Amino acid sequence: MINCKTTQEPKIPQNEKCLVFEGREGAGYNHHACVAFFKGKFYAAWSSSPNNEDDCGQKIMMSVSDRFDNWCEAFPLIDSMRGEYSNAVLLAGGLAVFGDTLYMYFGYYEYAKEDVRENGTLRPLAENDHYHNGTKAGFVCTKDGKVWSEPQFLGIPAVPNHAPSPLHSGRLLMPCSILFPYSDDKSGVGEYKFAGIYGDSFGDAKPYDDSVSVEMVTKKMGWNVRLICEGSFFQTDDDVIHMMLRSNTEHLWCAESRDDGESWTGPFETEFTDDWAKFHFSRLPDGRFYYVGNNVPGQGRNPLMLCVSEDGENFDRHFILRNEPFERKFGGLYKGGVYGYPVSIVHDGYLYVIYSKRKENIEITRVSLDEIK
Repeated sequence: MINCKTTQEPKIPQNEKCLVFEGREGAGYNHHACVAFFKGKFYAAWSSSPNNEDDCGQKIMMSVSDRFDNWCEAFPLIDSMRGEYSNAVLLAGGLAVFGDTLYMYFGYYEYAKEDVRENGTLRPLAENDHYHNGTKAGFVCTKDGKVWSEPQFLGIPAVPNHAPSPLHSGRLLMPCSILFPYSDDKSGVGEYKFAGIYGDSFGDAKPYDDSVSVEMVTKKMGWNVRLICEGSFFQTDDDVIHMMLRSNTEHLWCAESRDDGESWTGPFETEFTDDWAKFHFSRLPDGRFYYVGNNVPGQGRNPLMLCVSEDGENFDRHFILRNEPFERKFGGLYKGGVYGYPVSIVHDGYLYVIYSKRKENIEITRVSLDEIK
């Protein structure tokens, strides 16, 4: 059973941190951060709105740095988009490099007309959010880091949780929440086929994956949690894909695939603890598996932890990456949790982890791989 049990005290490795973006008036909500290294520079992107989580008109912001600690003034990479009845919601879904191109993936949807507050300008409260219109995944791309394409859409009715990444076979897998699209087009933006854990929840209708549908599917499938969402996967040397999933309980759940992502088991509870948050699994250059996230339940997403495993089952080497308190400056809906939604990359001997702080500031931490023993 996949777990994060340990008999040792967590280590605190030497590390560096840097502020990428500080929340400000008019941009007080910043979340869903991601990072990539491309042609000599770091690129960071995130979702941003004036105050509230996933509000009408939410956009994708970006900042660039050539040495980790000198991030440029943030700029809108994908500005607000108009939907049918109100401004749509854009959610940063991950950065990835395929060939000579950097891709920024994002999710798009519009709230139901009758749910939006104040003449179509504010998102509904969670209990009044009945359905979404036009849920889909899109991307923008660049070959030089300066000129970006116009937004394009992939034909995937889902909000990506992380950018697509390769399996052992080279096939690309995009982790969402209940839908896990896969593609044999290595460009990252070719045709994707549908797979996932939604069963027959949609009947004859086309499946879609966003914050409303995950609760509907969880209920229809009879899983004994309020929701299953926000997948991140790793693949062990036996070629089994382990899609770890948030459950809003004190444990992550997992669905598995043994046929390169074409079919999945139903999700089941693991022994990996969780504080109701998004996380990221991947592998280090030496082959070990790792997790970054908030695995101490009930602590308000603090500390930010790194857990390392030799075998992909026992994540028993624990490191505290960040544990300083942080107080937010601006109000807004659903801005809890200190260290939110981390995403990581390995580059030039360092592990880089980007995250939000109380969904307000964007910060990045790096730790030398020599510290992770």
